[in-house]
Amino acid sequence: MKILSIDTSGTVAAASVYDSDEDLMLAQQCIYTKKTHSQVILPLVERMLKDVSLSLNDIDKIAVAVGPGSYTGLRIGIAAVKAMTFALKISCCGISTLEALAYQGSIFSGFVCSVMKARQNLVYAGVYKNENNQIISILSDRIIDKDELCKYLLELKEPVLLIGDASGDLAGEQFIIAPSSIRLQNGIGLCMAAVHKESQSPNSLEAKYLQAVKAEKDRKGIS
Repeated sequence: MKILSIDTSGTVAAASVYDSDEDLMLAQQCIYTKKTHSQVILPLVERMLKDVSLSLNDIDKIAVAVGPGSYTGLRIGIAAVKAMTFALKISCCGISTLEALAYQGSIFSGFVCSVMKARQNLVYAGVYKNENNQIISILSDRIIDKDELCKYLLELKEPVLLIGDASGDLAGEQFIIAPSSIRLQNGIGLCMAAVHKESQSPNSLEAKYLQAVKAEKDRKGIS
């Protein structure tokens, strides 16, 4: 099965293609861009597929990051995947951005904390454990105070790999910051996670922000 992934949850626009039958990553591209994801992601996918002599008709399943992350970015990626899967009549699945990051760090045997910037002293975080290359959720995805997260991780009393754009914001002797090559979303983790996820209908894809969107914050007077 050939799986295409699309991640527009952060400052990086990323995509990859994985052949699960051969256990082979066929292609991967990511761009740290200041342009909107709507300008970048579909041309990026088109170029990537062309480079490996594939087309969308060769894809069996599309995985997309559904959050947390940029409100606008997530909507762009999810809308693109809905359109493609409807048109191609293929399956799709929504993957937590934090879980996908944990899969990117699956070379590390032990605890992996995916952590992304949210606002003020808060971060998006999920804690996972790599067990025989299977990523198991230990602390479910949430928005949490940095100090509270640090306390939880220190109580594990084991080395923890930090991955994501807020990795450098946490301090602890047992923390290991992922190298820059895998620290930000690159699409590969989405493909790896998708192997273990059931397919879903495009209609059921929706963003999981983990906090109120701006319009709701404005209505409630939340800073």
